[in-house]
Amino acid sequence: MLKTLSFAKAMDQAGTVFPPVPPEVGTILDDIRRRGNEAVFDWARKLDGFKGGPFEVDPHKVREAPGKLHPELRGHLEEAIRRVGIFARAQKESFRDFSTEVDGMELGQRVLPVGRAACYAPGGRYPLPSSVIMGVVPARVAGVKEVLVLSPRLHPVTLAAAALAGADRVFDLGGVHGMAAVAWGLAGVPRADLVVGPGNRFVTGAKRLLYGDVGIDFPAGPSELLVIASQGARPAWIAADLLAQAEHDPDARPLLAVFDAALIPAVNGELKGQLAALPPDSPARDSLRNGFAVLLANDAEAVALADALAPEHLELQGARAEALEGRFSSYGSLFVGEDAAEVFGDYGSGTNHILPTSGAARFTGGVSVATFLKLLTWQRTLPGGRQPLARQAAALARAEGLTGHAASALKRSE
Repeated sequence: MLKTLSFAKAMDQAGTVFPPVPPEVGTILDDIRRRGNEAVFDWARKLDGFKGGPFEVDPHKVREAPGKLHPELRGHLEEAIRRVGIFARAQKESFRDFSTEVDGMELGQRVLPVGRAACYAPGGRYPLPSSVIMGVVPARVAGVKEVLVLSPRLHPVTLAAAALAGADRVFDLGGVHGMAAVAWGLAGVPRADLVVGPGNRFVTGAKRLLYGDVGIDFPAGPSELLVIASQGARPAWIAADLLAQAEHDPDARPLLAVFDAALIPAVNGELKGQLAALPPDSPARDSLRNGFAVLLANDAEAVALADALAPEHLELQGARAEALEGRFSSYGSLFVGEDAAEVFGDYGSGTNHILPTSGAARFTGGVSVATFLKLLTWQRTLPGGRQPLARQAAALARAEGLTGHAASALKRSE
């Protein structure tokens, strides 16, 4: 169950620490860099059991996939897509083209989508069709011209989610070799401008090493949930939410901060009982060891701890939830009140579930419409505006020792 730490020790857990890139990632990328398409196919056979043929799923098969789902499941996917789309469209309204005049210059901004985006979803035993929705829908709303989905050992529900969300092309491919293919345009996969989506430490490591050849959302480590619980919070609900995140990955971090010391043994008791109901091989049995519980003295400690940890998910449960809501500044996504279960965000309440981990929420937010947009600036000089600016630019250029810059500016003062 969760060990108890002092507040000082809990604060020591803060810091942006991404897991190291496994050495195998560099080995695979080097091989693909040397051998190209052949290496991508070889690694797919070795790691994914690929049997041959193109990686791209036949478009007819993609279109048929939703019809093969149970109608109830299809309906749930469509509802999630609808909600995520509503929120994404509201986000897009906050980005706009504009122009303004400043001292004889007209300055402006254009908001344009990237041309091609790839959305990754893990495959295999635990497919994540929800991650397809979280990648494809905001990309579509942003206006991305071509949206790809990559997922290895493609599950039928993942394929259906890709079709329903509006993906243009789907590839039965993943892992390090999949990231290389989409970054470099190999093995029939077109080169993308951007790749987003969760993955294991190998996929995340590949994204980190390929950044520059392709844009990425952010490196993502194991999942995290910090629950800040005050008077009236229900131990059973807290435990259920912590276990929901703990079952993602053996390296996940379930964290609990309380104002009432009695909540810690109560939640641990619930964790023990509810854990027994999970499968024997659930990763939660390991990841609970990564977590901790801490007793808070006041609201200020709650805010300081949360902002230092910058958790992927932050839940506020109990009587202090509403009062604390606006005081935090570093988290991936915030869930206010006991009815706002983190799992709702996972499965389509509307906000995105592809979120920064490992403390990265100190400097970035999650995937959104903004992830797929470029804010491009432009300028033109209005009549009479060039001479004052030319003199200023030339003076600053000379101060920096850049004679050519000064000469270029002074041409405009003639």
